[in-house]
Amino acid sequence: MKRLYTALFISTFISFALIGCTDYGLTNKPVMEQNSKPTVNHGSISYVNAQYGFSISLPDSWKYFTIVTSTWEGLSVGSETGETTVETGPLISIRHPQWTSQNQRQDIPIMIFTLDQWNSLLEGKFHIGAAPVGPKELGRNSNYVFALPARYNYAFPQGYEEVEEILKENPLHTTQNK
Repeated sequence: MKRLYTALFISTFISFALIGCTDYGLTNKPVMEQNSKPTVNHGSISYVNAQYGFSISLPDSWKYFTIVTSTWEGLSVGSETGETTVETGPLISIRHPQWTSQNQRQDIPIMIFTLDQWNSLLEGKFHIGAAPVGPKELGRNSNYVFALPARYNYAFPQGYEEVEEILKENPLHTTQNK
């Protein structure tokens, strides 16, 4: 099993080095991609996630977005044996409908933390990635904190300006999850 993870890590590292992509400072690949059926509300598009209790408003140009889910990893701080994964959680990326493997565009990544995980992160009990700053909180409900990964757009992929404009409008809205 350890060999499998080592091989996966090396192949992922080489792939990103060769094509210049980013996985938001995380080490794992998306585990599932699904087409999403957007909700249209008075001319705007929304992604609604009832499981975690949030929605995000998107411009009309994102009408046929897809959702890519993966996992963020929280790494130990100051371990003598090297960094080990001590926390994990879902990472939901909203992908622009014009994204292709040849024309990759900026996703809107949303990290999902339990309240305890978020508090532990803020207390410095673990860290995520190599960035000197942590994720930015976008919103929370009674069970979860929703955050934007640090340096999510560091490679400035096509469409990053559009994502920045979307995020300036505070598009994430929380509800109580079911």
